[in-house]
Amino acid sequence: MRVRGLLRYLWAAPCTLVGLLLALAVLAAGGSLRRIDGVLEVALPRTLRRRRLAGAITFGHVVLGSDSDTLAQLRAHEHVHVQQYERWGVLFFLAYPLASLWQWLRGRRPYWHNPFEVDARRRSRTGRDDIDPT
Repeated sequence: MRVRGLLRYLWAAPCTLVGLLLALAVLAAGGSLRRIDGVLEVALPRTLRRRRLAGAITFGHVVLGSDSDTLAQLRAHEHVHVQQYERWGVLFFLAYPLASLWQWLRGRRPYWHNPFEVDARRRSRTGRDDIDPT
């Protein structure tokens, strides 16, 4: 691994640690784990899935998703979030919710108009997120 790549992992490491702790809990409950392009993808076990929980969430270099099919479908989008963690490090934990709050205060949709989500949709071109559902 080159120095620059190592530095990106180290910069995002506090966030990845949060993801690893959540991943351990999911794995202990029967979830599954895969490593794709340097990112750990963890799928919830069937017993923890809920109908309304469809999607994934990223913590550093760990992506937690409802199932392996969803993780595959959202991989490009979530890997953009990994890159955002590499850029922002632990500050992402503050920047993301503040960006959502700013959108809400402006009368906009906090998730949909969050610049981090806009960037991830634009750069990943995932069909699921390209169209505003409302």
